[in-house]
Amino acid sequence: MVFSSLVFLFLFLPFTLLLYYVSPRKLRNAVLLITSLIFYAWGEPVYIVIMVFSTVFDYFNGLMIDKYRHRKPIASMFFFGSMAGSLGILGFFKYGGFVIDNINHIFHLQIQMADLPLPVGISFYTFQTMSYVVDVYLGKVQAQRNIIAFGTYVAMFPQLVAGPIVKYGDIAAQLASRRVTLDRFGEGAELFIRGLAKKVLLANNIGLLWTSVKAEPTAELSILSAWLGIIAFTLQIYFDFSGYSDMARGLGKMFGFDFMQNFRYPYISRSVTEFWRRWHISLGAWFREYVYIPLGGNRHGMMKQLRNVLAVWFLTGLWHGASWNFIVWGLYFGFFVMIEKLFLLRWLGRLPVFASHVYTLLIVIIGWVLFEMEQLASAWRFTGVMFGFGGHGFADRQALYDLSANAVLLIVLALCATPLPGKVLTYMKQRWRTAGVIVVPFMYVLFMVLSTAYLVDATYNPFLYFRF
Repeated sequence: MVFSSLVFLFLFLPFTLLLYYVSPRKLRNAVLLITSLIFYAWGEPVYIVIMVFSTVFDYFNGLMIDKYRHRKPIASMFFFGSMAGSLGILGFFKYGGFVIDNINHIFHLQIQMADLPLPVGISFYTFQTMSYVVDVYLGKVQAQRNIIAFGTYVAMFPQLVAGPIVKYGDIAAQLASRRVTLDRFGEGAELFIRGLAKKVLLANNIGLLWTSVKAEPTAELSILSAWLGIIAFTLQIYFDFSGYSDMARGLGKMFGFDFMQNFRYPYISRSVTEFWRRWHISLGAWFREYVYIPLGGNRHGMMKQLRNVLAVWFLTGLWHGASWNFIVWGLYFGFFVMIEKLFLLRWLGRLPVFASHVYTLLIVIIGWVLFEMEQLASAWRFTGVMFGFGGHGFADRQALYDLSANAVLLIVLALCATPLPGKVLTYMKQRWRTAGVIVVPFMYVLFMVLSTAYLVDATYNPFLYFRF
């Protein structure tokens, strides 16, 4: 089940909200846990066993680490056992086939492995349970003794399959006690509808252009078609990812939880470093706290700092998928982050704002080619066409048609990728009382109606987070 589906919007969510709010406060975690397990099991019930096992496994390890906190060898045994178990499960389901394929290729073997579907959200909830055990081991948080509360933290459906990655310490108090006012619920509903509109009305529609371009043989693409296609994907992935994140945060507020903002207008960045401070913020924070800093961070000289950056970006690429294109994509961005740390940030600071924006967007757009193309050779050929090598001229009839047909949508998307619409909305609320009482609520109702109408008739509604 996904948020942008009619079943979720008009059956699962209303029923869950009703059941949640008619239940006594002491039972609300249990209600949220049970409904979250139903949500997760909707599409692939067999994989609920893995989630339940991971939850019970790390709940037990957290208790044992806390119990033997003053007997370090025993606590360490449970800690390393937890890490090995979590990484083992993630590695088997997400990377097992990738490892076997590479062993077969290198050693000319024919080892067979079952083609197992990737359990949805396994990267997210594995990172959450791992961070919990690490924080208990380091004494940052107390072990959760209520397994229902811990299960709610791991399985909570608002952020289960699309993030943000939530650290236990950030919501431990909310698991114990939370209160939702009508204003807070309304704020969550607005955020959810905004995210739904971003996903359904913006991401899905521009995604059709990228799907069309990607389906064409690369050698038959013009330069304009290649650029239009990858710009379409650049916008699709942002509005898809940030839309789901907004929906998750909105749902969280509706149930009394505060989740961190996960995307903060990344395409207005003036450097690659800034871009990754604004894109998938919770993932970057997780790697910084649990990989970069434990490796030494920037405390032991520039060479070790660069080594740590490279390690983080290798793992960031690998986290996104079991394929060489993701690893190269991660190292590609790691390279630019490293050279910016060495000298480029100083140069970028002296450039006009427009020039630094163009530099950043160019690097990011080329990076999305690596991200989206499963074969490195395909990414190389597509990038070549973008810069005039091996393509079909600068522009052809198809490219001109795609440009004219999508021009208005591209302009709307470009504007919505900046803080401008939010500033206009805030201005309207502050200056015009009528806007806050009538115009803004009407706008959200319209977003909901249009999104529903699209979903009723939709044949194209991809869920990009299924990769992770």
